[in-house]
Amino acid sequence: MIKINLLLAKKEKKKEGIRREIIVLILSVVLLFVILVFVQWRVDQAKEKISEEIAAKEKQIEQHRSLAAELSKAKESQKTLQEKLNIINSLKKGKDSSVRVLDELSNGKPERLQFESLKKEGAKLGIEGIALDDETVANFMENLRKSKMFKSVDLVVSEQIEQSKIKLKKFILACEIS
Repeated sequence: MIKINLLLAKKEKKKEGIRREIIVLILSVVLLFVILVFVQWRVDQAKEKISEEIAAKEKQIEQHRSLAAELSKAKESQKTLQEKLNIINSLKKGKDSSVRVLDELSNGKPERLQFESLKKEGAKLGIEGIALDDETVANFMENLRKSKMFKSVDLVVSEQIEQSKIKLKKFILACEIS
């Protein structure tokens, strides 16, 4: 009779099974490591792309801020220009009698006369100024009397003053605006 020792075959099968399991384990670990490296590489790429997008968006935000600042400056400039246009239009319509009074004063003013202050209270106008001599003041008063804008032009004060070693006439006139 032949005796076959089956125990040895079982041990060899068991060794071979352990080898297979070790190989599968090593291959699984290597495959897992490769997968982890790939995932990390993809995450790094996504992180880099998002960082670039953030930088681009921040640059756009800065450009928009500068444009907004320019826009606000332009709106402020437009507002001041509109106010100036409104003033010009009201002056053109002649609604402001002060402008006409100033125009008449400048037209009647001799060259050697200088205004220091003008005070308007209702229909009364007070004019303070300096002239080179009495004749200049008299000419100015005569010009105002000839104007249709003023009536009852009176000399309130006339006194001699000295500025920079030059003798001048300081005067105050009172008149009514018609």
